[in-house]
Amino acid sequence: MRILIAEDESIIRMGLKSMLQEMGHEVFAAANGRDALQLARRFSPDLAILDIRMPHTDGLQVAKVLDHTQPMPILLLTAFSQQNLIDQATELPIQGYLVKPIQPQELSAAISVATKRFAETKELEADKIKLQEKLAAQELIERAKGKLIEAGLSEEEAYRFLQQQARKNRRSMQEVAQALLKQPPQITRKG
Repeated sequence: MRILIAEDESIIRMGLKSMLQEMGHEVFAAANGRDALQLARRFSPDLAILDIRMPHTDGLQVAKVLDHTQPMPILLLTAFSQQNLIDQATELPIQGYLVKPIQPQELSAAISVATKRFAETKELEADKIKLQEKLAAQELIERAKGKLIEAGLSEEEAYRFLQQQARKNRRSMQEVAQALLKQPPQITRKG
């Protein structure tokens, strides 16, 4: 993986970079949040590990920016004494926390969990959008059926009319419903 790390303490940054490289990852290291954002834009990493407290731009601010511009799994580095910052971080889309000092086994596990949780979250978000689109389409079709019922058709006839128009014009029922709501057609009943 391509991993961005942002840590202002050089010893921790170098140790973290070394551990990640030994695991086979390509690492981009920054000493502050501002540099981390520049590296993220330049190299498009797959995951970010950010110290919560850094000069210029802290890890929380970097996480917010990355979430809006380059969504990726994010792990935060923290010390025990930073509970107020951890509380703030829970409002962000963070996949995990690492407490310094970091052990290689913990780091490897945290990366695996963060990557999986991020993928699951993105999949759920995509499913939510699809469901919202289906619901909107169904509501549009129901409104169009309502117009046809007002014009004198039964509910079944209205639904069949929409289906027939969709097939005849090779359009989706949603498109037919949208067109019907803009300009209701003249209905001639068979009888």
